[in-house]
Amino acid sequence: MLPADPTRSAAYREISQRIRESRPEDAVPELERISAEVRQSIVRMIDRAQLGHIGGDLSVTDILVACFYGVLALDPERPRWEGRDRFVLSKGHCAAALYSTLAHCGFFHTGELDTFMAPLSALNGHPNKIKVPGVETNTGALGHGFPVATGCALGAKLDGATWRTVVVLGDGELQEGSNWEAAMTASHYGLSSLTVVIDRNRLQQGARTEETKTLEPLGDKWRSFGWEVREVDGHDHLALLKALERSTTGRPVAVIANTIKGKGVSFMEDRVEWHHKVPSSEQVVAALAELAR
Repeated sequence: MLPADPTRSAAYREISQRIRESRPEDAVPELERISAEVRQSIVRMIDRAQLGHIGGDLSVTDILVACFYGVLALDPERPRWEGRDRFVLSKGHCAAALYSTLAHCGFFHTGELDTFMAPLSALNGHPNKIKVPGVETNTGALGHGFPVATGCALGAKLDGATWRTVVVLGDGELQEGSNWEAAMTASHYGLSSLTVVIDRNRLQQGARTEETKTLEPLGDKWRSFGWEVREVDGHDHLALLKALERSTTGRPVAVIANTIKGKGVSFMEDRVEWHHKVPSSEQVVAALAELAR
């Protein structure tokens, strides 16, 4: 497993504590700065690897940054600490966004990002918990991460533990039936420590989600399964922080985070071809310039 970066870990703890102790609205500029840095790392990783899922990586970035810096109880130098919150990126093909976030938090050195998808690298195209600290479970086949996260939350309830579980799903991933089995199970057992965040960018590999298989009315579907539903702008850090607060109703929480695929790079935004298209050298320069503003 990759070693932690003590310097970045210490910085992460200091920044995270400051964000949690400040008023949420005061934390927004710092979270936006971190998101911009994470997005720049993603673009560089995919440029070096000439592989990746850049559109979904950029849509989920703000959700990951809000979770890791503003919500989850984690220690990058003790990734298996028993009292940690559990985080699962079910849309595992967006591993670049998770790796970039983990490296910025100090789970491993940012220099490792240069090896993304290279032969013998720990940073594979899908997250691997054996190799990468901060990865709670392997994900790749869509529809598997949510059932695993539900099992984590059920285990915590049976043990009387206080840690919570957060899982991020892609909206196209909701076309997998296993998700709805997990939704029924979580509701049945009253898993109020479980939060699902749906990266609702409305695009999947080859088309819009609604053209492929209708998801709307998405909020009503979750409510009908017994969940508390919160719908927000998935690029608004203040809204995300509030939406990610723990349940007070005894029910699990589904956060529908409305996002834009390719967020932050104008020529990629809301364009289906950027699901896994690799930018040219000129496009990389333009993308990094936009993200640095």
